[in-house]
Parts: sequence; structure tokens; C-alpha cells
Amino acid sequence: MAKDRSNNYDYAGPLRRLLFVVLSLVLIAIFLVWRIDSPRVERFRLHVTDRIVPNFDWAMAPVTGTVNLLRDFQSYQRIAEQNQELRRELRKMQSWKEAALQLEQENARLLDLNNVRLDPRLTFVTGVVLADSGSPFRQSVLLNVGVRDGLVDGWATMDGIGLVGRISGVAQNTSRVILLTDASSRIPAIVQPSGQRVIVAGDNTAAPPIDFLENPDLIRPGDRVVSSGDGGVFPAGLLIGQVAADPGGRLRVRLAADYERLEFLRVLRSYGSEPVRDSAGVVAPLTLTEQVEGTASE
Repeated sequence: MAKDRSNNYDYAGPLRRLLFVVLSLVLIAIFLVWRIDSPRVERFRLHVTDRIVPNFDWAMAPVTGTVNLLRDFQSYQRIAEQNQELRRELRKMQSWKEAALQLEQENARLLDLNNVRLDPRLTFVTGVVLADSGSPFRQSVLLNVGVRDGLVDGWATMDGIGLVGRISGVAQNTSRVILLTDASSRIPAIVQPSGQRVIVAGDNTAAPPIDFLENPDLIRPGDRVVSSGDGGVFPAGLLIGQVAADPGGRLRVRLAADYERLEFLRVLRSYGSEPVRDSAGVVAPLTLTEQVEGTASE
């Protein structure tokens, strides 16, 4: 029995060495065939590929299924995260909606108590953006509304959310809008809630800087910037954007209007307030008794 085990061991060693040599030769031959640059060898490689690769679909099926399963799991994980984020935003929007409804009801009650009547002239005309200036030195767009629609130079334009610019040049059927980002744009504004009066000056960038700021310490990033109505340029209270600080520390305005998708603009009809020409009609002259009392007090 010991002799048989010795014979088996004597045959196993050379057999393993022979298999190793044969396997090495086969691998070397495959490497050489795949590295030889010859048309005949190329046709041979293509023939071998066409014969062997389709027959290995069954072997790749588990790998392909595993990869697809991992991708589906990652997609499901992303969808779950987005769903949770949307739920959080929905809860936040519901709270904002409730606050907006309460403010709307309170505003309606105050308007009713004060017998306020809104100016019916404060309406708007909607125009389609035909083209932009296409120049980095002039920020403007062209609208398909003009004199036929009653447009006047200087009227404000909005995209439905924030202020975009003002009318500068009116033709019969078209008009040009100078954007807030244009270098010639200067808009008087108020920063809320501090009440600081500033100038939003365009500089051909997406976030115009804030100039003529009296007290920068009262302003924080995220504060709302609205038009002040000073100078009769724009109606007061139009949303411009939010305060933001650039890397250099300068305060700028992150515009509320989406300048990347300007398709429709609202042109606000604003005829302004009637100027006072006769001050005597506003302030009545003092009576004789009031003049005597004023002199006596002095």
C-alpha cells in the first residue's frame, strides 16, 4: 500500500508541471495572437470573438443582473432621499401658506377699515421676449409690445417674481428693456427689515452691487431688497432680490428674477403721482389768530 501511494505521488508531480507548462504556452499563444498586427490574424481574432463571446451570455447574466440590481438600489435610495426632502419642503410650504393666508386676511381687513381703493391704472401688459442684446457690455432684451399697447419709457418690467428692468425705447410694435444688470442701470431701493436706502447699480454681472449704503452693519445676507419708489423711477415695493456677499466682502443683490429663462415679461403701467404745482392749495395760509399765537410763542 505504501508503494502505491509513492507511485501516485511520482505521477502527480510531473503531471502538474506538464499542465502548468501547457497552460503557460496557451496563454503565451493567446497573448501573441492578440498582439500581432496582421490582417489575417485580425480576421482570425474577429472570427474567434464571434464564435465564443455570444456563447458566454449565460455566464455574464449573473454579473449583469447584479449590476442592474445595484443600480436600481442606488436609484431607489436617491428617490427615497428626494422624497424625504420634498416632504420637508411641503411641510415648510404649508406653514408659509398658512402665514400668507393670515397676512392676506389681515391686509384685507385693514384695507376695508381704512376704506382703501387701489389705483385701477396699476395694471400690466405681458410681452414676449424676442431677442437679447448678445453683448457683455449692454444688457437688454427686445419685447413684442410697443406704442400700440400704450407703453411709455421708464415703465418697470417683471418676470412674475422679481424686477427685471425698465423700458428704454419704444417703437410701434416693439420696445427695448434695459436690465438691472446693465452698467447704466441705477435703481433706488430699500433693504428690509433695516429700512436702509441704497442704490442697486448694474455692472454687467448677474449680481449687481449695492452702493451708497449708510450703515452696512444693519444689513445681513438674505435681507430682502425692494424698490423704494424714490425719484418716480419705479413703483415702491417691487421685489428686486436678496442681499448676498461676494468673496471680497462686497454686498451684492442676488436677483429674484430668473435671467436665464426670460420668456415673458410684465410691463407695469405706472403713471406716477401727480406733481404738486400749487403749494397754497395743499397748505392753507395761517389765520390771524394763529399768526398772533405763533409770534407770542416766539
